Amino acid sequence: MTSTLQPATTTEAVKRPGRWLALSVLVLAVLLVAVDATVLGLATPYISEDLRPTGTQLLWIGDVYSFVIAGLLVSMGSLGDRVGRKRILLGGATAFGAISVLNAYATTPELMILARALLGVAGATLMPATLALIRNLFHDPRERSLAIGIWGATASAGTAVGPIAGGFLLEHFWWGSVFLINLPVMAVLVLVGIRTLPESRNPRPGPWDLTSVALSLIGVIGVVYAVKEAATHGFTWPTLAAGALGAAALTWFVRRQLTLATPLLDMRLFRNRGFSAAVLADLLTILGMSGLVFFLSQYLQLVQGRRPFEAGLAELPAAVGAVAAGLVAGRAARRFSVRAVVSGGLAAVGLALAALTLITESTGYPLLGTALLVVGVGAGFSFTVTADVILSAVPKDQAGAASAVSETAYELGAALGIAILGTIVTGVYRDFPSPPGTPPGAHESLGGAVEAAQGMSATGAQQLLSSAREAFVDGLSLAAGAGAIVLLATAIAAWFMLRNQRLDSAP
Repeated sequence: MTSTLQPATTTEAVKRPGRWLALSVLVLAVLLVAVDATVLGLATPYISEDLRPTGTQLLWIGDVYSFVIAGLLVSMGSLGDRVGRKRILLGGATAFGAISVLNAYATTPELMILARALLGVAGATLMPATLALIRNLFHDPRERSLAIGIWGATASAGTAVGPIAGGFLLEHFWWGSVFLINLPVMAVLVLVGIRTLPESRNPRPGPWDLTSVALSLIGVIGVVYAVKEAATHGFTWPTLAAGALGAAALTWFVRRQLTLATPLLDMRLFRNRGFSAAVLADLLTILGMSGLVFFLSQYLQLVQGRRPFEAGLAELPAAVGAVAAGLVAGRAARRFSVRAVVSGGLAAVGLALAALTLITESTGYPLLGTALLVVGVGAGFSFTVTADVILSAVPKDQAGAASAVSETAYELGAALGIAILGTIVTGVYRDFPSPPGTPPGAHESLGGAVEAAQGMSATGAQQLLSSAREAFVDGLSLAAGAGAIVLLATAIAAWFMLRNQRLDSAP
């Protein structure tokens, strides 16, 4: 493929002993982040009941983690290139575990939002470091593809382990317990990682430009906040001001990177068409999927009446499909082509989301399970190959920054997806007709309606829940349709943008 990757030297081509054991430590970090992201969806109804957040606060609880992590990923990836990827990974994992305790014991919506934001700061250190270390551990392209597949499969497995473990905990303990499962994973990661992970860094790092760090954070958060608020409340002056501030900060950031001798992010990476196409595909794919995924757990529990553990098992096909596809994605891309595998995977996800527009309150599990399986397979193929393209397109001393760009696209897409598609669900839901005497909180979220129904007469409660569930499902169906359009359009764009891209086959 066309890339800036230089031919490996004889030393680089030597396969590092213990690299697979080191990989097992790296995937624990991925598991840590994936489990945390998925258990939140299951815990949302319980958080709503206990903390009583407004609809807007509930969305912030869901997406502030992604906002913060997206704003800091590039900075943390670049910091890892400078101070050492092992050092920042282990430090970030320790902080991630400690802040998980704050999440577990939050007592107000505001404290919960703050805890999720701090968790985003710690999480921003993990994902870029894991991919960058894989780039430096595996110099053989075929081995690297398999390692990336295992990395991605572990993230997918985490999306399965999270709901199942979280569902079990929610049935036996309070909602905060789902965050405490991060602690044993973090402990194993740190203790084993100290002994097995090699240190790596850029040999000529240059200074870490704090002005660029601030611009990156302000820019990303400003733009995403503006999109979120505009989608929820329309274009107000504060929203426009936040968007303008964010856009100005990002513009200044780009210009500053082009003038610095050692930039935080080398903007020349985007001249590589494969790199840019892979990043864009990741962003749009997650945008199209994330809003639906965020609300699906609520659908399974609050609409279909499944217990948390059962809801977790119901989401298992997506993870199974992603694990299976991720492990063979590199081989498939070499046998066919990068664009065929990526575009095919995205189209499969789009068609599965289109099928979910038919969802009703009584939709049977065969349709749900099949759709989730197809989503998992398609996403597994696409994300694994785009990650390989991104890592192969850069010199290994810039692996942290490149990995951070990839993860920024992922987290930014998740934040925008929850904000935009989640707003569709919330907007449709708020207008449902309710019986007289319904508390205002019932129109904020479906969890609020379930709680409000407990204090009403049997007839009023039945009317309220029936109307609320119907409105929620209508919003979920519209969000699935919007996601399908985004995914199918992305599949077409990837087909053209990734033409002539190939994965390397030899060191």
